Amino acid sequence: MISMNGKAALKTLGAATAMALALASAAVADGHSKVKVGLITTLTGGGAGLGVDIRDGFLLGVKQAGDGGIEVVVEDDQRKPDVAVKVADKLLQSDKVDIMTGLVFSNLALAVAPATTAQGKFYISPNAGPAQLAGRGCHENYFNVAWQNDGPHEAAGATANKMGMKKAFIFAPNYPAGQDALNGFKRTFEGEIETEIFTKLGQTDYAAEIAQMRASDADGIFFFAPGGMGISFLKQYADSGIDLPLVGPAFSFDQTILPAVGDAAEGVLNTAQWAPDLDNDASRAFVESFKAEYGRIPSIYAQQGFDTALLIASAAAKADVKDTDAFRDALRAADFTSTRGDFRFGNNQHPIQDFWVRKVVKDGDIYTNTAVEIAIEDRQDVYAAECKLEW
Repeated sequence: MISMNGKAALKTLGAATAMALALASAAVADGHSKVKVGLITTLTGGGAGLGVDIRDGFLLGVKQAGDGGIEVVVEDDQRKPDVAVKVADKLLQSDKVDIMTGLVFSNLALAVAPATTAQGKFYISPNAGPAQLAGRGCHENYFNVAWQNDGPHEAAGATANKMGMKKAFIFAPNYPAGQDALNGFKRTFEGEIETEIFTKLGQTDYAAEIAQMRASDADGIFFFAPGGMGISFLKQYADSGIDLPLVGPAFSFDQTILPAVGDAAEGVLNTAQWAPDLDNDASRAFVESFKAEYGRIPSIYAQQGFDTALLIASAAAKADVKDTDAFRDALRAADFTSTRGDFRFGNNQHPIQDFWVRKVVKDGDIYTNTAVEIAIEDRQDVYAAECKLEW
């Protein structure tokens, strides 16, 4: 049931954002082509919870856009690059989609996004933001609505400084996003890196890494372990008896994994561009509508999927997707009310935005995150300087 405050928040969606969404349908009536979107994401296997939330957030945004503006074809990548490439080819060649979106993992995005843009279509990322696509590999038809991968980890480095951490033990899985994670943390962390290791993607046994932590001289731990990897590590770390403070990005403390982690995550600080209690009307409306639609608190993945749908709808309200140049300009304008607050694209078509410190709290029987303070304000990724796009 939606509370009276929730109902009031939902009404606020009828302002700038709802207007843009409604215009997407009106644009079709005015002769614009319907926008066909191919949404490939991880719906089975490891990381499925992340893909489900991206899908559900995106579809909620499309639903709120109204009938007629956006058509969505959903496919499962099974977290396998070869499957993602095969499905992408089918969506582009057989389904004739105009836009691709949905991928969770950076290694899959690196396989699919360049192939999409090479065919003159748009790829709009609701999550993965590898450095390779933000700098010299930027492309006029590639947009990221979430962040460049380093961003949340740069915010974690700044947070570790405020926590008083001087010697950090840091680790992440060995794939593009994990490499970006450690680079981002080291960019802003002012202390010493006591130990730096890469773990196996999909790893669930962290006994060896925990033994290294126990033997180290570190006074704090930074880690990036999304999905099931984060669940496994946090539970094993809590059972280890080690009491070094933890800090990490939201991916290891998000709504998709907190129910499985439980007490082991309570009180831990983490960083993201959004939190479920963020104090703005668009965010409150989104949280209430997502809970009403799906019966759960949205994660950052759901938030990113929702904002991606809002962006596409706002562009469809202004331009025909078949007019590539005009539609690109409409995407660049980012004329929608983001659930995170202030949002704009930089020259490499990645967000310039604030990153927040969040704290895991227990609200009744539910673990969630509350916004504490801004960790890094109005942040643009460092790779933008290498991007030669001209607007």
